Amino acid sequence: MEHLVSTTGTTWDYIIVGGGSAGCVLANRLSEDPSTTVLVLEAGPMDRRWDFRLHMPAALTYPLTGRTYNWGYESEPEPGMGGRRIYQPRGKVMGGSSSINGMIWIRGNPLDYQRWAREPGLEDWDYAHCLPYFRRLENRLAGGDAYHGDSGPQVLTTPDCDNPLFDAFFGAVQEAGYPRVDDVNGYQQEGFSGFDRTTFNSRRWSAARAYYHPVKDRPNLTVVCRAEATRIVFEGKRAVGVEYSLV
Repeated sequence: MEHLVSTTGTTWDYIIVGGGSAGCVLANRLSEDPSTTVLVLEAGPMDRRWDFRLHMPAALTYPLTGRTYNWGYESEPEPGMGGRRIYQPRGKVMGGSSSINGMIWIRGNPLDYQRWAREPGLEDWDYAHCLPYFRRLENRLAGGDAYHGDSGPQVLTTPDCDNPLFDAFFGAVQEAGYPRVDDVNGYQQEGFSGFDRTTFNSRRWSAARAYYHPVKDRPNLTVVCRAEATRIVFEGKRAVGVEYSLV
């Protein structure tokens, strides 16, 4: 196995740039092998458990609109909108955007995956191939079925929607001719429904909480926060190291 070197001179088998949703999953999976060393570089801070701004669902406007945990990207000026820029919040914290988002769990429309699979080389990205992995990662507290798992690391809470306003709203949309859908990640997505949420015991359940924190004490896994990668070092076409600065 080719070893990668950080700027400290330490050698690692894998260096993951970014401790976001994908980075947390990779950190968990790659470090399962105790003989493999893994380093994660995250430009933002750790998602401290005491920080209500990250973990209290009702506080989502703090990380979503502030800059402490957020890159705060903007689009280029939009000609069709009078030159205005569109705000694009993206997570800069352990857990990435899963630590600052609205906690609504929607996996994407199945037809999007079918469209991907029509591209050469992406045949295995159709919905039928992706669905087992969706089910594997989920722990849907309402129970598993053909579309959901109930034993994965990512906890999903299904809302009760027992407020009379929900009944009135769903009744109104059906009177207007729109379907009432039981599960937007199930057989049919188009329509109106309550959404599964990435919460557990009234707290946000981000990718960091699902994948990183349960394994953070593995001796072969190291995370460096506030470490912004500045360059990938190549030998020919092969990446052999990462340069980063502490911010």
